[in-house]
Amino acid sequence: MSATLALTRNLMARFSVTPADGGCQELLAARLEALGFHIEKLPFGRVENLWATRGEGHPVLCFAGHTDVVPAGPLENWSSDPFQPEIRTGVLYGRGAADMKSGLAAMVTATESFIAEHPRHQGKIAFLITSDEEGPSVDGTRRVVDTLLRRNELIDWCIVGEPSSEQVAGDMLKIGRRGSLSARLTVHGVQGHIAYPQLADNPVHRFAPALAELGSRVWDHGDEHFQPTSFQVSNLNAGTGAPNVIPGELTARFNLRYSPAQTSEGLKRIVEELLTRHQVRHTIEWYLSGEPFYSRQGRLLAGVKAAVRQVTGKDPALSTDGGTSDGRFFSHMGAEVVELGVPNPSIHKVDESVRLTDIELLHAMYLHSLRNLLA
Repeated sequence: MSATLALTRNLMARFSVTPADGGCQELLAARLEALGFHIEKLPFGRVENLWATRGEGHPVLCFAGHTDVVPAGPLENWSSDPFQPEIRTGVLYGRGAADMKSGLAAMVTATESFIAEHPRHQGKIAFLITSDEEGPSVDGTRRVVDTLLRRNELIDWCIVGEPSSEQVAGDMLKIGRRGSLSARLTVHGVQGHIAYPQLADNPVHRFAPALAELGSRVWDHGDEHFQPTSFQVSNLNAGTGAPNVIPGELTARFNLRYSPAQTSEGLKRIVEELLTRHQVRHTIEWYLSGEPFYSRQGRLLAGVKAAVRQVTGKDPALSTDGGTSDGRFFSHMGAEVVELGVPNPSIHKVDESVRLTDIELLHAMYLHSLRNLLA
C-alpha cells in the first residue's frame, strides 16, 4: 500500500462532518512537523484551522484544503460504512474519498518526497487546512487569510486540492469560480376559502409570472472563461395541505451563480425591481457565499500545467465552472490560484469514491509541481 493511500484511509476513518475535524489536522500536523514545518493552530469558534510553514522568503507556495466532509445521510443507502474506507476492484469508497481527503494525503506525501530530494528548497512551502469549507465558510480559510494579511504574511501561489477533475486526475484545472448569491423569499398573500377567491390574495398566483420571468431571463452570455449567469429555485412551498384553503404565504429559496459580468448588488436590484413590477408583496433575505474570481495566469499555472503534462502526457483543460471554493479567499489576498484534485463525479453522493490510480496520479502531479516551482 502506498504512503498516499495509507494516509487517505487514515484520514477517512476519522469522523469529521463539518465543522468537526475529528483529529485529522493533528495527524497532518505531526507529519509536517517531522519535516521541519512550523505548526500554528488558529481555531475560530468551533472551527479548527492549521497553518504550517517551512522555509524562508518568497515565493510562498501554499497547499490548501479542508478536513471536514458533508453528512453521509442514511447509512442503509451506502454499500459500506462511509467512515470505514473500503477498497473494491481498485476503487476506494467512503465519505471524503474524493472531497477531499485523498487530496490532503497527496499534498503531504508529495511534500515529504520533495523535501527528501530538496531539503534546501527555494522559498517557503505552506499548508492552510480548515474544517469549515463544507459549512458556512466563515471561521475557516476566510479568518486565517484575514489573520495572515494583518501580519503581512502573503501567499504568492496557492494550489487548492478540491476535486477539480472530470474523468481522470489532471484532465481539468480550475482557475476561477463563479459567484454564488442565494435568497430566502417570502411572498405575502391573504388566506381564504378557495370558493371565495375575491376575498383572498393567492401568493402562488402573484409569484408565478415573476418566477417565469426570472427562470427565462438571459442574465448575460458569460465570456471565454465563465459560463452565463444562471438562476435556479431549490425550494418552493405554500399552503396548509388542505384542498380548500388559499394559502396566505409562499416561501422560496433560489440561487444565482454569476459571472464577473454581474455584481451581487446589481443582481439584488434586478430581482427586487422585477418583483415590484409584478406587484409581489414580499420580504427577502440575501446570502452571499462568494464573489466570482479569476486567477491571473502566471508561473503557478505554468508549473502545474507542466506537471500534469509530465505525468499524463496531456494538457489539462482550464475551467471556472462548478461551485464555490476557498480559492476565492486566496485570490482576494492577491495570490495566483490553481485548483487541482481528483475527479468529482461522486462528491457529496452516496458511495463517494476515488480510483486508486487517481490518488497516485495526484501525488505525482503535486510532486512535479513542487519540483517545477521550488527546486
